[in-house]
Amino acid sequence: MRKLKVYMDTSIISHLYAEDKPDWRAITEELYSDTIPSNAYNFFISDVVLGEIKRTNNSELRDKLIKAATIPAIKLITYSSDEAGVLAEKYIEQGALPPTSLDDALHVAISTICDVDILLSWNYKHLSNIEREIKIQSVNLNQGYTHPIRITNPLEVFHARE
Repeated sequence: MRKLKVYMDTSIISHLYAEDKPDWRAITEELYSDTIPSNAYNFFISDVVLGEIKRTNNSELRDKLIKAATIPAIKLITYSSDEAGVLAEKYIEQGALPPTSLDDALHVAISTICDVDILLSWNYKHLSNIEREIKIQSVNLNQGYTHPIRITNPLEVFHARE
C-alpha cells in the first residue's frame, strides 16, 4: 500500500509554539515527535507556508518556525504556481473560501493539483470543516480534479501503534 501524501498548512507548524492553545500545541508536538518520524506518511509543505512564516514579526519565533518547517522528514512540494493561482481564484469566486483567504486557497489548490490525500490544518474557520471540504470538492470536480482530498486536523493522522 502506498503512503498517503499529507500537506501541512502554516497553522500546524505555528501551533508548535502556540501558548494560547495548549491542547492543540500538545497534539502538534506529538505529531512532530511521533507521527512525522514514524515514516507512515509522506509529509509536505509549500513555499506558501514558508512565505507565511517569513511574515512572522517576532524574529526568534520566525527562526523556530522555519526550522520546524524544514526538517528532513518534511519535503517541499513542487507545483505549477500558475495552475495553483487559477484554482485558488476559483475557490474564492465560487464561494468555497472567502476573498480574504488567498493563502488558504493556495494551500488547497497546491494540495489538489499535487494529488495530496490529506491537507492538515488547525484552521477550522476556513479549511478544516466539512462544509468547506464539500464546497472545495465541488469546485475541484467542476475544474476536472478528481483525486479526493481530505481536509482535517492532526488527530486524524496519528500513526497507529500496534
